[in-house]
Amino acid sequence: MTPWQHEVEAARGWFESLRDRICAEFETIEREAGSDASFEYVRWEREEDGNPDPGGGTRGLMKGAVFEKVGVNVSTVHGRFAPAFAATIHGADEHNPQFTATGVSLVAHMANPHVPAVHMNTRFLVTGKAWFGGGADLNPPIPYADDTEAFHARLRAACMAHNPTYYERFAKWADEYFFIPHRGVARGVGGIFYDHLECDDEAAFQRHFAFTRDVGEAFLDIFPQLVRRRMASAFTADDKRRQLEWRGRYAEFNLVYDRGTLFGLKTGGNIDAILMSLPPEAVWS
Repeated sequence: MTPWQHEVEAARGWFESLRDRICAEFETIEREAGSDASFEYVRWEREEDGNPDPGGGTRGLMKGAVFEKVGVNVSTVHGRFAPAFAATIHGADEHNPQFTATGVSLVAHMANPHVPAVHMNTRFLVTGKAWFGGGADLNPPIPYADDTEAFHARLRAACMAHNPTYYERFAKWADEYFFIPHRGVARGVGGIFYDHLECDDEAAFQRHFAFTRDVGEAFLDIFPQLVRRRMASAFTADDKRRQLEWRGRYAEFNLVYDRGTLFGLKTGGNIDAILMSLPPEAVWS
């Protein structure tokens, strides 16, 4: 057994179970809206020369009445970084380019502009080090203060259950990370973002895995509440235009700055799964 193999499988199993529960809840919301939309799943296999077990993943995609486009992906991949890219990754370099990564990633773009779009990702990576990362952030075209507060309050509770410094640190990190420098604006109203929660031993793995699970549970708890709160709201053509312009900003961030997009492209991931975060429609003034 390779180092951390048991832990990778434990994380993988939980990420896949979270995917299943999120997709089931989103399909339930579609039923409540009178839609029969459901997720379609496409399995993909990664390829890498000389690698007998490069791994792969599953892209889940649904287009419905409430969720105009939502993707929920899971993947577990193994291989070697290109030397130049290895130098940019925690715990890797040109002399030690091996990696294993497992995670779940979600982006939802909503039909109603009053319903916030959202991103969530949690992951476990092994290079010369092993660590967890992830987070969730809310991206409303038309922000509502009570939605923002509810989202942050739920993430704050998840953080406080593990470390009293987590929420302040990770919320600040999200504000800094989910920012579009060339526009000088935030991508949304924030959330939390964390990375490099290192697992020096089994105890640290269990501690950070427990926190990562709670981040996933917090997302599954709060986001469906926000969807149900706003999904029947009336909206105007101006509201829709505002949403489409905001989506253009979202696309700019994901294509220019997002680490996950770059990681997927640099490690031979499935292109459709990597770019599922892009909105189904957007405009630029």
